[in-house]
Amino acid sequence: MKHLILILCLLATPLMAVEPHEMLDDPALEARAQVLDTQLRCVKCQSEALASSNAAWAADARILLRQLLTDGYSDQQVLEFFVVRYGEYVLMEPQKGGSNTLLWYAGPIMLLLGFGIGWGFLRQRNSAKATGAMPEVLSEDEKARLAEIMND
Repeated sequence: MKHLILILCLLATPLMAVEPHEMLDDPALEARAQVLDTQLRCVKCQSEALASSNAAWAADARILLRQLLTDGYSDQQVLEFFVVRYGEYVLMEPQKGGSNTLLWYAGPIMLLLGFGIGWGFLRQRNSAKATGAMPEVLSEDEKARLAEIMND
């Protein structure tokens, strides 16, 4: 029966790199571990979550993560454990506080700044045309010079 449940779980979820011997017997702890596996990055692969990485480091990290959960660590404590040990890079989604605030808001700020500069430029150009600061026709001297150039 236990094997049938395991097979059904594997068919119902996307294929992960978690080996059967790594899985916990307690379904609640295993569910927490699987969520944490997707929140932590493999430091060897650098672009894959622990859940999908086949690297030896990722397998060791998944085992360590499950050991921490069985030792009674909360999800936040497990994440903090990995951050202290490997740096904030180990998180798939960087924290939104501290020095990362600039990174989180730099994109939208630059987009708004670009729209503001573009709007100001277009408004200034339209206002210059409306006030006559930019002549739309050539003066007599300019017309004569243009005719001279064209005839040569």
